[in-house]
Amino acid sequence: MCQSNTLQGPDLHSGKWLQFPQLALRRRLGQLSCMSRPALKLRSWPLTILYYLLPFGALKPLTRVGWRPMSRVSLYKSVPTRLLSRAWGRLNSVELPTWLRKPVLSLYIWTFGVNMKEAAVEDLHHYRNLSEFFRRKLKPQARPVCGIHSVISPSDGKILSFGQVKNCEVEQVKGITYSLESFLGPHANNENADIKPVSCPESFQKQLVTQENNELYHCVIYLAPGDYHCFHSPTDWTVSHRRHFPGSLMSVNPGVARWIKELFCHNERVVLSGCWKHGFFSLTAVGAQNVGSIRIYFDGVSRNLCFKRKQWQSYEGGATIMSVSK
Repeated sequence: MCQSNTLQGPDLHSGKWLQFPQLALRRRLGQLSCMSRPALKLRSWPLTILYYLLPFGALKPLTRVGWRPMSRVSLYKSVPTRLLSRAWGRLNSVELPTWLRKPVLSLYIWTFGVNMKEAAVEDLHHYRNLSEFFRRKLKPQARPVCGIHSVISPSDGKILSFGQVKNCEVEQVKGITYSLESFLGPHANNENADIKPVSCPESFQKQLVTQENNELYHCVIYLAPGDYHCFHSPTDWTVSHRRHFPGSLMSVNPGVARWIKELFCHNERVVLSGCWKHGFFSLTAVGAQNVGSIRIYFDGVSRNLCFKRKQWQSYEGGATIMSVSK
């Protein structure tokens, strides 16, 4: 007499029929990834990408058998952003045919909202490639210099954070801070001294603030892809020290800055330090993904260079400007 294999009664509602596929999947994954090891071989970034991209949690059953995806931060840090930025830079330097310049640049203008009425040269056929267009010059009257205030904005962009430096910490975005000492590096005056570096953040801040009743302030400016990407001297000051920090080229978009701690300390940057009439002053240019060219026009010149406001154009590329002064 034939018997039916259909589950009936309590077995239908107990969910025991789901155990066989799960055990089979566990057995297969154990053979492929050596489940006895603490670190599974399946914990790789290709599978993690599929985990986050596929809809309806298609790979979520893998987490029930011991596999854990990489975090989004770790996944993004594993992307070769420097290699991609270098390839993008090479592509931007390729000279475009005359007939192709206007369509390509018009698409860039439309995508990032570039205001070509401010450009010194509005004719798109003048720019041979995207790199020349990216570092385009502005008309002299496009950015009038304020003669009332002693400090002006060094560049176009959006102010991400501004305020007083407390406990040697600078605000990256709301609720996320990073160390000023890690960002600027050792104080220039003590870099070659025969003393141990300070471990207390307040001690480093006291090295910068040498005058009584003075406080340290910071300002972080984000340059969007459509902004004018040269920066100028924000005040009358003397540059006494220049330092280049090799690093990553991760995106500095405010959305990315919310979930990567100490983003500006990881990225490549050029730190200019010196003094103005009130004491310490510093200006830092931070690179970003696809924007890794930081060119200082006065490199190779002797130290202790004095600059007036908006005197020099020194920046090609990059995406963030940070100024620290007291």
